[in-house]
Amino acid sequence: MFRGATAINMDDKGRIAIPSRYRQALSLDCDGKLVCTIDIQQPCLLLYPLPEWQIIEQKLTTLSSMNPAERRLQRLLLGHAEDCDMDKNGRLLIASPLRVHAGLEKKLMLVGQLNKFEIWSESAWQQQVSADMEAQQEDDFTLSERLKDFSL
Repeated sequence: MFRGATAINMDDKGRIAIPSRYRQALSLDCDGKLVCTIDIQQPCLLLYPLPEWQIIEQKLTTLSSMNPAERRLQRLLLGHAEDCDMDKNGRLLIASPLRVHAGLEKKLMLVGQLNKFEIWSESAWQQQVSADMEAQQEDDFTLSERLKDFSL
């Protein structure tokens, strides 16, 4: 499981270095093979270890290509999905269209989200955290049944 937010840099070629604390697990679990795609709700990227991505792909195959909303989801997620192989130095190349989608520049945040990572530009991440904290403090949202039973 991936957790925590880590500041990382992207080089001029579009490569990022996966923090060392994740490298061994990624090497063992997926032989360093990952898949990166866009997040359709946020200006960030989603980075999945290959076995986790295969679960997503299996779910996407159950959607109907005749239903416009389901077809749109397939098109966006699969159409932007790029294989990323971690090299011996723990680096991944992020494809240019993906970098453009998320507005990625040199300073990034790699955010663990249990079975995947989010990749954010540092400034977009800070804005998102501020917006999330503000919404949480306003407490003007309706809790789902699952959130009603959640406690820390």
